[in-house]
Amino acid sequence: MNTSKLICTIALFPALWAGPAFAIDCTDLPEWKRQRYYLEGDQVQYRDVAYENTAESSKRDKPDPDYEHPWLLLGACAPPDSGGGGNGEVQPISIYGVWHCGNSFCDWSQKRSVDEFHLANRWIIDADGDGSNRPSVNLVVLSFLEPMELLEGTNNSVFLNGIPKGMTKEIVSYFTDEDIRVLLSMGGVTYTSSWNEALITAPAELARKAHAAVISLEADGLEIDWENGTPSEVELNGIEVFIETYNGLAPRAVLTLDLAVGSRYLQELSRRAAKDWLPSGKIDYINAMVPRGDPSTDQWQEHVDGKPNYNPPILPKAPAKVAVSLWLTNGRKPNPNCVQFSRSSQLAKADYVRTVQPNGAGSTPGFLGYMFWAAECPSTRNVCTTPPNGCANGMGVGATEFKIQPLNFETLRTE
Repeated sequence: MNTSKLICTIALFPALWAGPAFAIDCTDLPEWKRQRYYLEGDQVQYRDVAYENTAESSKRDKPDPDYEHPWLLLGACAPPDSGGGGNGEVQPISIYGVWHCGNSFCDWSQKRSVDEFHLANRWIIDADGDGSNRPSVNLVVLSFLEPMELLEGTNNSVFLNGIPKGMTKEIVSYFTDEDIRVLLSMGGVTYTSSWNEALITAPAELARKAHAAVISLEADGLEIDWENGTPSEVELNGIEVFIETYNGLAPRAVLTLDLAVGSRYLQELSRRAAKDWLPSGKIDYINAMVPRGDPSTDQWQEHVDGKPNYNPPILPKAPAKVAVSLWLTNGRKPNPNCVQFSRSSQLAKADYVRTVQPNGAGSTPGFLGYMFWAAECPSTRNVCTTPPNGCANGMGVGATEFKIQPLNFETLRTE
Protein backbone atom coordinates (compact mmCIF):
# COMPACT_ATOMS: atom_id res chain seq x y z
CA MET A 1 0.00 0.00 0.00
CA ASN A 2 1.49 3.37 -0.95
CA THR A 3 1.94 6.24 1.53
CA SER A 4 -0.96 8.33 0.25
CA LYS A 5 -3.37 5.42 0.52
CA LEU A 6 -2.07 4.60 4.01
CA ILE A 7 -2.70 8.13 5.30
CA CYS A 8 -6.18 8.17 3.79
CA THR A 9 -7.08 4.81 5.33
CA ILE A 10 -5.93 5.66 8.84
CA ALA A 11 -7.97 8.84 8.73
CA LEU A 12 -11.15 6.83 8.26
CA PHE A 13 -11.20 5.36 11.77
CA PRO A 14 -12.09 8.52 13.72
CA ALA A 15 -14.51 9.44 10.94
CA LEU A 16 -16.64 6.45 11.88
CA TRP A 17 -17.30 8.17 15.19
CA ALA A 18 -17.63 11.69 13.84
CA GLY A 19 -19.96 11.05 10.91
CA PRO A 20 -19.31 10.40 7.20
CA ALA A 21 -16.93 7.60 6.27
CA PHE A 22 -16.38 5.28 3.33
CA ALA A 23 -15.54 1.62 2.95
CA ILE A 24 -11.84 0.88 2.55
CA ASP A 25 -10.19 -0.39 -0.62
CA CYS A 26 -8.52 -3.57 0.67
CA THR A 27 -7.18 -4.69 -2.72
CA ASP A 28 -3.55 -4.27 -1.62
CA LEU A 29 -4.07 -5.43 1.97
CA PRO A 30 -2.84 -8.99 2.68
CA GLU A 31 -5.05 -11.43 4.55
CA TRP A 32 -4.02 -11.93 8.18
CA LYS A 33 -2.16 -15.24 8.56
CA ARG A 34 -1.85 -17.17 11.80
CA GLN A 35 1.71 -18.25 10.96
CA ARG A 36 3.14 -14.73 10.70
CA TYR A 37 4.46 -12.28 13.26
CA TYR A 38 3.47 -8.65 12.58
CA LEU A 39 5.27 -5.41 13.35
CA GLU A 40 3.87 -2.07 14.43
CA GLY A 41 2.28 -0.32 11.44
CA ASP A 42 1.52 -3.51 9.47
CA GLN A 43 -1.95 -3.50 7.90
CA VAL A 44 -4.05 -6.55 7.09
CA GLN A 45 -7.60 -7.55 6.30
CA TYR A 46 -9.48 -10.23 8.21
CA ARG A 47 -13.11 -11.23 7.64
CA ASP A 48 -13.67 -8.22 5.34
CA VAL A 49 -12.39 -5.73 7.91
CA ALA A 50 -9.13 -3.73 7.72
CA TYR A 51 -6.79 -3.45 10.72
CA GLU A 52 -3.45 -1.80 11.54
CA ASN A 53 -1.07 -3.27 14.11
CA THR A 54 -0.18 -0.86 16.92
CA ALA A 55 2.59 -2.97 18.46
CA GLU A 56 4.62 -6.06 17.67
CA SER A 57 2.23 -8.99 17.78
CA SER A 58 2.55 -12.73 18.16
CA LYS A 59 0.88 -15.44 16.14
CA ARG A 60 -1.87 -15.57 18.76
CA ASP A 61 -2.91 -11.93 18.29
CA LYS A 62 -5.83 -12.39 15.94
CA PRO A 63 -7.42 -9.14 14.63
CA ASP A 64 -10.93 -10.11 15.59
CA PRO A 65 -13.59 -8.36 17.70
CA ASP A 66 -13.84 -11.43 19.94
CA TYR A 67 -10.25 -11.19 21.14
CA GLU A 68 -8.03 -8.72 22.95
CA HIS A 69 -5.30 -7.68 20.51
CA PRO A 70 -3.03 -4.80 19.45
CA TRP A 71 -4.84 -4.31 16.13
CA LEU A 72 -6.52 -0.97 15.42
CA LEU A 73 -9.82 -1.35 13.59
CA LEU A 74 -9.77 0.78 10.41
CA GLY A 75 -13.11 -0.11 8.85
CA ALA A 76 -14.93 -2.50 6.55
CA CYS A 77 -13.43 -3.52 3.24
CA ALA A 78 -15.38 -2.41 0.18
CA PRO A 79 -16.78 -5.34 -1.81
CA PRO A 80 -15.11 -5.90 -5.20
CA ASP A 81 -16.14 -3.39 -7.88
CA SER A 82 -18.17 -1.33 -5.42
CA GLY A 83 -16.11 1.80 -6.02
CA GLY A 84 -14.96 2.01 -2.41
CA GLY A 85 -18.45 1.67 -0.96
CA GLY A 86 -19.90 5.05 -1.90
CA ASN A 87 -19.82 8.19 -3.98
CA GLY A 88 -19.56 10.61 -1.08
CA GLU A 89 -23.19 10.38 0.09
CA VAL A 90 -23.71 8.88 3.54
CA GLN A 91 -27.14 7.83 4.73
CA PRO A 92 -28.10 7.78 8.41
CA ILE A 93 -28.87 4.43 10.00
CA SER A 94 -32.66 4.45 10.10
CA ILE A 95 -33.35 1.01 11.58
CA TYR A 96 -31.46 0.06 14.72
CA GLY A 97 -33.39 -2.80 16.16
CA VAL A 98 -33.30 -6.05 18.06
CA TRP A 99 -35.17 -9.31 17.81
CA HIS A 100 -36.48 -10.09 21.29
CA CYS A 101 -36.91 -13.69 22.42
CA GLY A 102 -38.37 -13.15 25.87
CA ASN A 103 -37.28 -15.27 28.83
CA SER A 104 -38.28 -18.64 27.40
CA PHE A 105 -36.14 -19.15 24.31
CA CYS A 106 -38.30 -17.39 21.74
CA ASP A 107 -41.68 -18.95 22.55
CA TRP A 108 -42.95 -16.13 24.82
CA SER A 109 -44.90 -18.76 26.75
CA GLN A 110 -44.61 -17.09 30.16
CA LYS A 111 -46.73 -14.09 31.06
CA ARG A 112 -44.59 -11.26 32.43
CA SER A 113 -45.24 -8.39 34.77
CA VAL A 114 -43.95 -5.06 33.52
CA ASP A 115 -41.79 -4.62 36.63
CA GLU A 116 -40.10 -8.00 36.20
CA PHE A 117 -39.71 -7.41 32.45
CA HIS A 118 -38.08 -4.05 33.13
CA LEU A 119 -35.50 -5.57 35.48
CA ALA A 120 -34.48 -8.00 32.74
CA ASN A 121 -34.57 -5.54 29.83
CA ARG A 122 -33.87 -2.09 31.23
CA TRP A 123 -30.87 -1.53 28.91
CA ILE A 124 -33.20 -1.46 25.90
CA ILE A 125 -35.14 1.62 27.01
CA ASP A 126 -32.50 3.14 29.33
CA ALA A 127 -29.05 2.98 27.73
CA ASP A 128 -27.50 5.23 30.37
CA GLY A 129 -28.92 3.31 33.32
CA ASP A 130 -29.85 6.53 35.07
CA GLY A 131 -33.59 6.55 34.55
CA SER A 132 -33.40 9.06 31.71
CA ASN A 133 -34.93 6.43 29.42
CA ARG A 134 -32.70 7.11 26.41
CA PRO A 135 -33.40 4.03 24.25
CA SER A 136 -30.65 1.77 22.92
CA VAL A 137 -32.82 0.84 19.91
CA ASN A 138 -35.66 2.22 17.82
CA LEU A 139 -37.26 -1.11 16.90
CA VAL A 140 -38.07 -4.32 18.80
CA VAL A 141 -39.34 -7.45 17.04
CA LEU A 142 -41.10 -9.90 19.38
CA SER A 143 -40.14 -13.42 18.27
CA PHE A 144 -42.11 -15.68 17.63
CA LEU A 145 -45.75 -16.31 16.88
CA GLU A 146 -46.49 -19.99 16.12
CA PRO A 147 -48.49 -20.11 12.83
CA MET A 148 -50.81 -23.09 13.46
CA GLU A 149 -51.57 -22.10 17.04
CA LEU A 150 -52.47 -18.61 15.81
CA LEU A 151 -54.57 -20.02 12.97
CA GLU A 152 -56.49 -22.29 15.33
CA GLY A 153 -56.86 -19.64 18.05
CA THR A 154 -55.46 -22.00 20.70
CA ASN A 155 -56.32 -21.38 24.34
CA ASN A 156 -54.24 -23.24 26.93
CA SER A 157 -51.52 -22.62 29.48
CA VAL A 158 -49.23 -21.14 26.79
CA PHE A 159 -51.56 -19.40 24.32
CA LEU A 160 -54.48 -17.01 24.51
CA ASN A 161 -56.41 -16.95 21.24
CA GLY A 162 -53.29 -18.32 19.56
CA ILE A 163 -51.00 -15.56 20.86
CA PRO A 164 -48.27 -16.54 23.35
CA LYS A 165 -49.21 -15.35 26.82
CA GLY A 166 -45.96 -13.42 27.17
CA MET A 167 -46.86 -11.18 24.22
CA THR A 168 -49.23 -8.66 25.75
CA LYS A 169 -50.37 -5.13 25.13
CA GLU A 170 -48.52 -4.10 28.29
CA ILE A 171 -45.20 -5.46 26.97
CA VAL A 172 -45.70 -3.75 23.62
CA SER A 173 -46.49 -0.50 25.44
CA TYR A 174 -43.31 -0.88 27.51
CA PHE A 175 -41.45 -0.13 24.27
CA THR A 176 -43.87 2.11 22.38
CA ASP A 177 -44.21 4.43 25.40
CA GLU A 178 -40.50 5.17 24.86
CA ASP A 179 -40.99 5.80 21.12
CA ILE A 180 -39.65 2.36 20.14
CA ARG A 181 -41.58 0.70 17.31
CA VAL A 182 -42.71 -2.93 17.75
CA LEU A 183 -43.27 -5.72 15.21
CA LEU A 184 -44.44 -9.29 15.81
CA SER A 185 -42.41 -12.01 14.09
CA MET A 186 -44.06 -15.24 12.99
CA GLY A 187 -42.10 -18.42 12.40
CA GLY A 188 -38.41 -18.84 13.00
CA VAL A 189 -36.47 -22.02 12.35
CA THR A 190 -38.41 -23.85 15.12
CA TYR A 191 -41.78 -23.39 13.46
CA THR A 192 -41.04 -24.25 9.82
CA SER A 193 -43.39 -27.25 9.68
CA SER A 194 -46.12 -25.21 11.37
CA TRP A 195 -45.70 -22.44 8.77
CA ASN A 196 -46.02 -24.96 5.94
CA GLU A 197 -49.10 -26.59 7.43
CA ALA A 198 -50.78 -23.22 7.93
CA LEU A 199 -49.92 -22.06 4.38
CA ILE A 200 -51.42 -25.23 2.93
CA THR A 201 -54.46 -25.21 5.23
CA ALA A 202 -55.73 -21.60 5.21
CA PRO A 203 -53.22 -18.88 4.25
CA ALA A 204 -55.82 -16.13 3.94
CA GLU A 205 -57.27 -16.87 7.36
CA LEU A 206 -53.76 -16.98 8.82
CA ALA A 207 -53.14 -13.49 7.39
CA ARG A 208 -56.35 -12.22 8.97
CA LYS A 209 -55.41 -13.75 12.34
CA ALA A 210 -51.88 -12.27 12.12
CA HIS A 211 -53.23 -8.81 11.29
CA ALA A 212 -55.72 -9.07 14.15
CA ALA A 213 -52.90 -9.98 16.55
CA VAL A 214 -50.93 -6.91 15.47
CA ILE A 215 -53.93 -4.65 15.99
CA SER A 216 -55.02 -6.19 19.30
CA LEU A 217 -51.54 -5.77 20.79
CA GLU A 218 -51.22 -2.26 19.33
CA ALA A 219 -48.01 -3.18 17.52
CA ASP A 220 -46.84 -1.65 14.24
CA GLY A 221 -46.77 -4.68 12.00
CA LEU A 222 -45.62 -8.20 11.25
CA GLU A 223 -42.43 -9.91 10.15
CA ILE A 224 -42.58 -13.11 8.05
CA ASP A 225 -39.78 -15.44 9.17
CA TRP A 226 -40.13 -18.54 6.98
CA GLU A 227 -36.89 -20.55 6.99
CA ASN A 228 -37.56 -23.78 5.16
CA GLY A 229 -35.27 -23.75 2.14
CA THR A 230 -37.13 -24.35 -1.12
CA PRO A 231 -40.92 -24.13 -0.77
CA SER A 232 -43.31 -26.30 -2.75
CA GLU A 233 -45.62 -24.66 -5.28
CA VAL A 234 -48.52 -25.03 -2.83
CA GLU A 235 -46.50 -23.35 -0.06
CA LEU A 236 -45.37 -20.57 -2.40
CA ASN A 237 -48.94 -19.96 -3.45
CA GLY A 238 -49.86 -19.84 0.24
CA ILE A 239 -47.19 -17.20 0.89
CA GLU A 240 -48.53 -15.13 -2.03
CA VAL A 241 -52.10 -15.42 -0.70
CA PHE A 242 -50.93 -14.54 2.82
CA ILE A 243 -49.17 -11.37 1.60
CA GLU A 244 -52.05 -10.25 -0.62
CA THR A 245 -54.63 -10.83 2.11
CA TYR A 246 -52.60 -9.11 4.84
CA ASN A 247 -52.05 -6.03 2.67
CA GLY A 248 -55.75 -5.79 1.89
CA LEU A 249 -56.73 -5.43 5.53
CA ALA A 250 -57.37 -2.15 7.33
CA PRO A 251 -55.77 -0.42 9.03
CA ARG A 252 -52.57 -0.82 7.00
CA ALA A 253 -49.84 -2.48 9.09
CA VAL A 254 -46.16 -2.87 8.28
CA LEU A 255 -45.12 -6.15 6.65
CA THR A 256 -41.47 -7.24 6.49
CA LEU A 257 -39.74 -10.42 5.42
CA ASP A 258 -36.62 -12.22 6.63
CA LEU A 259 -34.22 -13.55 4.00
CA ALA A 260 -30.85 -15.27 4.29
CA VAL A 261 -27.66 -13.29 4.89
CA GLY A 262 -27.18 -13.28 1.08
CA SER A 263 -29.11 -14.64 -1.89
CA ARG A 264 -27.83 -18.23 -1.91
CA TYR A 265 -30.39 -19.58 0.58
CA LEU A 266 -34.15 -19.02 0.52
CA GLN A 267 -33.59 -18.34 -3.18
CA GLU A 268 -37.22 -18.39 -4.29
CA LEU A 269 -38.29 -15.95 -1.58
CA SER A 270 -35.35 -13.69 -2.50
CA ARG A 271 -36.27 -13.96 -6.19
CA ARG A 272 -39.91 -12.98 -5.61
CA ALA A 273 -39.02 -10.27 -3.13
CA ALA A 274 -36.67 -8.61 -5.63
CA LYS A 275 -38.95 -8.98 -8.64
CA ASP A 276 -42.33 -8.16 -7.12
CA TRP A 277 -42.85 -7.86 -3.37
CA LEU A 278 -40.36 -5.02 -2.72
CA PRO A 279 -40.89 -2.92 -5.90
CA SER A 280 -44.67 -3.15 -5.51
CA GLY A 281 -44.63 -2.27 -1.81
CA LYS A 282 -46.27 -5.56 -0.80
CA ILE A 283 -43.30 -6.03 1.55
CA ASP A 284 -41.95 -2.84 3.15
CA TYR A 285 -38.35 -4.08 3.44
CA ILE A 286 -36.38 -7.27 4.09
CA ASN A 287 -33.99 -8.30 6.84
CA ALA A 288 -30.82 -10.16 5.88
CA MET A 289 -30.54 -12.68 8.73
CA VAL A 290 -27.38 -13.66 10.59
CA PRO A 291 -25.41 -16.74 9.46
CA ARG A 292 -23.54 -19.11 11.77
CA GLY A 293 -20.56 -16.76 12.04
CA ASP A 294 -20.05 -13.04 11.61
CA PRO A 295 -21.61 -12.02 8.27
CA SER A 296 -19.36 -10.54 5.61
CA THR A 297 -20.08 -7.46 3.52
CA ASP A 298 -19.72 -9.71 0.45
CA GLN A 299 -22.74 -11.69 1.66
CA TRP A 300 -24.80 -8.54 2.15
CA GLN A 301 -23.68 -7.30 -1.26
CA GLU A 302 -25.45 -10.27 -2.88
CA HIS A 303 -28.80 -8.62 -2.10
CA VAL A 304 -27.65 -5.43 -3.84
CA ASP A 305 -26.13 -7.17 -6.88
CA GLY A 306 -28.62 -9.99 -7.28
CA LYS A 307 -27.63 -13.30 -8.83
CA PRO A 308 -27.80 -12.85 -12.64
CA ASN A 309 -26.10 -16.24 -13.14
CA TYR A 310 -28.94 -18.15 -11.46
CA ASN A 311 -31.72 -19.71 -13.53
CA PRO A 312 -34.05 -17.93 -13.24
CA PRO A 313 -31.96 -14.96 -12.07
CA ILE A 314 -32.42 -13.18 -8.76
CA LEU A 315 -32.75 -9.45 -9.46
CA PRO A 316 -30.96 -6.79 -7.41
CA LYS A 317 -32.68 -5.18 -4.43
CA ALA A 318 -32.53 -1.49 -3.58
CA PRO A 319 -30.24 -0.95 -0.56
CA ALA A 320 -33.02 1.24 0.86
CA LYS A 321 -35.15 -1.92 1.11
CA VAL A 322 -32.62 -3.97 3.10
CA ALA A 323 -31.66 -4.08 6.78
CA VAL A 324 -28.62 -6.22 7.66
CA SER A 325 -28.13 -8.22 10.83
CA LEU A 326 -25.47 -9.02 13.43
CA TRP A 327 -25.08 -11.10 16.60
CA LEU A 328 -25.44 -9.92 20.19
CA THR A 329 -24.00 -13.09 21.75
CA ASN A 330 -21.26 -15.57 20.89
CA GLY A 331 -22.42 -18.79 22.50
CA ARG A 332 -21.54 -18.48 26.17
CA LYS A 333 -20.42 -14.84 26.11
CA PRO A 334 -21.78 -11.51 24.89
CA ASN A 335 -20.56 -10.24 21.51
CA PRO A 336 -18.77 -6.85 21.26
CA ASN A 337 -21.90 -5.65 19.43
CA CYS A 338 -23.51 -6.01 22.84
CA VAL A 339 -20.75 -5.07 25.27
CA GLN A 340 -17.99 -3.08 23.54
CA PHE A 341 -18.93 -0.82 20.66
CA SER A 342 -15.31 0.17 19.92
CA ARG A 343 -14.46 -3.45 18.99
CA SER A 344 -17.74 -4.34 17.35
CA SER A 345 -18.70 -5.49 13.87
CA GLN A 346 -21.36 -2.80 13.73
CA LEU A 347 -18.64 -0.15 13.99
CA ALA A 348 -16.26 -1.92 11.64
CA LYS A 349 -18.91 -2.24 8.94
CA ALA A 350 -20.78 1.01 9.49
CA ASP A 351 -19.14 2.91 6.64
CA TYR A 352 -20.07 0.20 4.14
CA VAL A 353 -23.61 -0.08 5.53
CA ARG A 354 -24.17 3.68 5.20
CA THR A 355 -22.67 4.12 1.72
CA VAL A 356 -23.24 0.89 -0.25
CA GLN A 357 -24.30 1.86 -3.78
CA PRO A 358 -27.36 0.57 -5.65
CA ASN A 359 -26.52 -1.79 -8.50
CA GLY A 360 -29.59 -2.18 -10.67
CA ALA A 361 -32.36 -1.34 -8.19
CA GLY A 362 -32.99 1.82 -6.21
CA SER A 363 -31.37 5.23 -6.48
CA THR A 364 -29.96 6.05 -3.03
CA PRO A 365 -26.93 4.54 -1.24
CA GLY A 366 -26.91 2.86 2.13
CA PHE A 367 -28.84 0.03 3.72
CA LEU A 368 -31.71 0.88 6.07
CA GLY A 369 -29.61 -0.12 9.07
CA TYR A 370 -28.95 -2.93 11.54
CA MET A 371 -30.95 -5.63 13.27
CA PHE A 372 -29.39 -7.67 16.12
CA TRP A 373 -30.07 -11.25 17.21
CA ALA A 374 -31.25 -11.42 19.95
CA ALA A 375 -32.35 -9.86 23.23
CA GLU A 376 -32.99 -11.70 26.48
CA CYS A 377 -32.76 -15.53 26.11
CA PRO A 378 -32.71 -16.78 22.50
CA SER A 379 -31.33 -20.26 23.19
CA THR A 380 -30.23 -22.64 25.92
CA ARG A 381 -26.81 -22.55 24.21
CA ASN A 382 -26.47 -18.76 24.39
CA VAL A 383 -25.86 -16.35 27.22
CA CYS A 384 -28.83 -14.09 27.94
CA THR A 385 -28.70 -10.29 27.72
CA THR A 386 -30.15 -9.97 31.22
CA PRO A 387 -28.33 -8.78 34.37
CA PRO A 388 -25.46 -9.00 35.00
CA ASN A 389 -25.25 -8.84 31.21
CA GLY A 390 -26.79 -6.17 29.01
CA CYS A 391 -26.01 -4.37 25.78
CA ALA A 392 -25.85 -0.74 26.88
CA ASN A 393 -22.10 -0.58 26.20
CA GLY A 394 -22.60 -1.93 22.70
CA MET A 395 -25.98 -0.99 21.27
CA GLY A 396 -26.50 1.80 23.77
CA VAL A 397 -23.23 3.45 22.75
CA GLY A 398 -23.99 2.69 19.12
CA ALA A 399 -27.33 4.48 19.35
CA THR A 400 -25.42 7.60 20.45
CA GLU A 401 -22.56 7.32 17.96
CA PHE A 402 -24.89 6.64 15.02
CA LYS A 403 -27.31 9.37 16.19
CA ILE A 404 -30.25 6.97 16.04
CA GLN A 405 -33.62 8.71 15.76
CA PRO A 406 -37.12 7.36 16.47
CA LEU A 407 -38.28 5.14 13.62
CA ASN A 408 -41.10 6.35 11.39
CA PHE A 409 -42.10 3.60 8.98
CA GLU A 410 -44.02 6.04 6.80
CA THR A 411 -40.92 8.12 6.03
CA LEU A 412 -38.39 5.33 5.48
CA ARG A 413 -36.42 5.59 2.26
CA THR A 414 -37.92 3.41 -0.43
CA GLU A 415 -35.58 4.00 -3.40
